[in-house]
Amino acid sequence: MSSCSSDLAPLLGGVANSSAAASYICDQFTDVGFAIDNTYLLFSAYLVFSMQLGFAMLCAGSVRAKNTMNIMLTNVIDAAAGGLFYYLFGFAFAFGGPSNGFIGKHFFGLKEVPQPSFDYSNFLYQWAFAIAAAGITSGSIAERTQFVAYLIYSSFLTGFVYPVVSHWFWSGDGWAAAGRNAGESLLFKSGVIDFAGSGVVHMVGGIAGLWGALIEGPRIGRFDHAGRSVALRGHSATLVVLGTFLLWFGWYGFNPGSFNTIFKTYGPSGSIHGQWSAVGRTAVTTTLAGCTAALTTLFGKRLQTGHWNVVDVCNGLLGGFAAITSGCSVVDPWAALICGFVSAWVLIGFNKLAATLKFDDPLEAAQLHGGCGAWGIIFTALFAREKYVNEVYPGRQGRPYGLFMGGGGRLLAAHIVQILVITGWVSCTMGPLFFALHKLGLLRISSEDEMAGMDLTRHGGFAYVYHDEDPSLGDGSPSGGFMVKSSAVRVEPRTTPAAATSQV
Repeated sequence: MSSCSSDLAPLLGGVANSSAAASYICDQFTDVGFAIDNTYLLFSAYLVFSMQLGFAMLCAGSVRAKNTMNIMLTNVIDAAAGGLFYYLFGFAFAFGGPSNGFIGKHFFGLKEVPQPSFDYSNFLYQWAFAIAAAGITSGSIAERTQFVAYLIYSSFLTGFVYPVVSHWFWSGDGWAAAGRNAGESLLFKSGVIDFAGSGVVHMVGGIAGLWGALIEGPRIGRFDHAGRSVALRGHSATLVVLGTFLLWFGWYGFNPGSFNTIFKTYGPSGSIHGQWSAVGRTAVTTTLAGCTAALTTLFGKRLQTGHWNVVDVCNGLLGGFAAITSGCSVVDPWAALICGFVSAWVLIGFNKLAATLKFDDPLEAAQLHGGCGAWGIIFTALFAREKYVNEVYPGRQGRPYGLFMGGGGRLLAAHIVQILVITGWVSCTMGPLFFALHKLGLLRISSEDEMAGMDLTRHGGFAYVYHDEDPSLGDGSPSGGFMVKSSAVRVEPRTTPAAATSQV
């Protein structure tokens, strides 16, 4: 601010009180800058929160109709319980500085917020990220998990497990953060560049889901007596596509929004080089990675199955987004094509492995978010460009960058450490939690309830309710149509005529 005033005062010439006028003008510009940055971050938070609707639609379409009410309720609870526990504990554990490298210890219940370095908008944005991680896990254990287990794991994940990981890699005090406080050493002199959370969000949610699904075991009927895989298809590809597009839209807040600010220049005043340009580049790399992954999955699955499957393409698209999330701000658009192409094959490969090992994840969440997230971390260490790294993470001369871009192997070493510590931390926290819930009989529903459907047995009725026609109306309606009936009998909608003779 003093520099601004001293530079501006001479330009005011002989104006009376030029120094005071210069200070006033600079103060106004500073206020405008804060307003622009906070508005940008709030808008990004709203976009990320809209992803919850995307998760809800994707999950609903990916499960059988008899479990729709259940999976929709878990998505609502992820947001609600996550909001409370992240407010009370999570934000403090994640960003409560000054602190140590392992965990934050200030700002419980947002005490002493706002601060000069962050405002309420930062909390809202980070909360939206925390509940996204919980939403990933819910997909892995869908159609067979007791509701109380959802409440317990979601609160624990958003209130403790996820915040500790985000403190390690995103807080200025974090032991492995690329943006660590000035004067403190960086891991392998580079820190971990996980810009928007391929590891912090996607790997955490994916690995937590992996343990939940492993401990619960597969759904009834997922594998036959000979051990062969049996497809238990979701009931609505329409909802899957709707959810995918909502997630795509929200990802423009997830990745570009992770800059937190936009009112910042990288070059001389008046040039086009600024954070606004980096934000645009990040949106482009995100888009290209997802598009490439979608098309690669389309043709890859066509070669495998002989079908053009829209659900597989949607999952491939999301896998590309999960992978590019780590390096979206520090790679060139052409590199994003490589990221998306490889991520599609990573997802296809992990799905094949899951079927071989009889691992059942209704939304492929562990494979998609865990596997593609891990690939994204490696990808960043290979393709991060020096110029972009120094712009996004300034103040450290000679910082390592991508191995394939001539930056050496230090960044890759740091990112391998990240994959290992996230896998270890989530396994050591969420694994025992799911195992304890299993031993206490709080994890999986009974086989009878699972066969009947959780909506009917646990939530008071199906999400989709149709009533048989009432012949007493006598209005000449053709038989086979559906009309309102006074009877309380409700049946699950059937997708094929053959299904009319039996209901699972």
